[in-house]
Amino acid sequence: MTDRFRTTALFVLQALAGFFLACSASAADLPADFVIDLERLARTKARIEAGDEALRPAVARLKQETAEALRAGPFSVLDKTRVPPSGDKHDYLSLGPYWWPDPAKPDGLPYIRRDGEVNPESEVGTDRGPLSRMASAVETLALHYHLSGDEAAAEHAARLLRVWLLDPATRMNPHLNFGQGIPGRTTGRAEGIIETQCLPGVLDAVRLLRTSPAWTADDQAAMVVWCAAYLDWLRTSEIGRREAAARNNHGTWYDAQVAALAVFVGREDLARQTIEAARRRLAEQIEPVGRQPLELARTKSFGYSLFNLRGWFVLAALGERVGVDLWHYGTADGRSLRKALDFVAPYADPQKRWPYPELKFNRSGLVAIVIPAVAAYGEEPYGKYLDQLPRDEIAANRGNLLYGGRLAAE
Repeated sequence: MTDRFRTTALFVLQALAGFFLACSASAADLPADFVIDLERLARTKARIEAGDEALRPAVARLKQETAEALRAGPFSVLDKTRVPPSGDKHDYLSLGPYWWPDPAKPDGLPYIRRDGEVNPESEVGTDRGPLSRMASAVETLALHYHLSGDEAAAEHAARLLRVWLLDPATRMNPHLNFGQGIPGRTTGRAEGIIETQCLPGVLDAVRLLRTSPAWTADDQAAMVVWCAAYLDWLRTSEIGRREAAARNNHGTWYDAQVAALAVFVGREDLARQTIEAARRRLAEQIEPVGRQPLELARTKSFGYSLFNLRGWFVLAALGERVGVDLWHYGTADGRSLRKALDFVAPYADPQKRWPYPELKFNRSGLVAIVIPAVAAYGEEPYGKYLDQLPRDEIAANRGNLLYGGRLAAE
């Protein structure tokens, strides 16, 4: 599964779990700490049972990805060829993706930054890619299990989670001290924390697995222990504190991870505190007209504007669970998520040119933003933007299983 789908994992889970409930547990059987909206999922279930043809492309894509996920892994931090500075391969290790050898230096050190240009070296022998693939496979397998009752899928998802996070022989230590290191500059930095932004989706996948005997009480207890330890590291380590202070999308996704982990380990007080405090971050990131200037300064300004907004949507969904409304929050001078959404959504129009730097503009990225926007704010005016986006992208997007469907039926 691609990174693009992984970064919208929360909405994927929201979209599909209702479909899965048709063949396995009812909403009442599932744990109450879900981030996803179970009532909406039940409505999705009814549409599937009624044979809604509009949802067929999304279901077909899920089946294809499930077949791939069943062949994936297991993945372990021990598999990387690079050794962390600690000497312990249980420690997560990655390299800053936008950092390259300095051509003016014989040894290339220290590396220099080329924003938006991924150095292929950063993908070799590190943990970033395997973590992404593990998360994607677990999410897909958990969803397929709830769709079909296929215990083989649940068993493989549980195995992937145990190998990466729980088994003492193979698991990742609950910290990112060596995330996004830069040769010649640092062995690890706060920016590496963005690489665990898959966790909200993984945690909901775990919740779906809890109706299967493949995911045991011991597994659940161990998962809570790991998540509590990682949450503590995020909040108390120097690296974590620096990421918490980040003003751009890194800060948004830090808050999303802290809030998701807090809900999972039973710290709703901390989740609520985190989301309430995020209102200050919103006021710093979004202008009254909806511009996100810190993201617009990037070489991939459109992509990063959407990426930051996805992080906010995760926070808003979490806020619903703990009594904090971010969807409709606004500052006195008009800064809000909706203003940020309204700034980017019109670029669904293929005739409208994005006026900021963008190495590779792709308006299809709006699908994952506009579909949940319709659910949060209503068909008007966001439905018209769906009309302008690629029909096949909407029909096959797994968010379509909850939020859309109508376009594919027309």
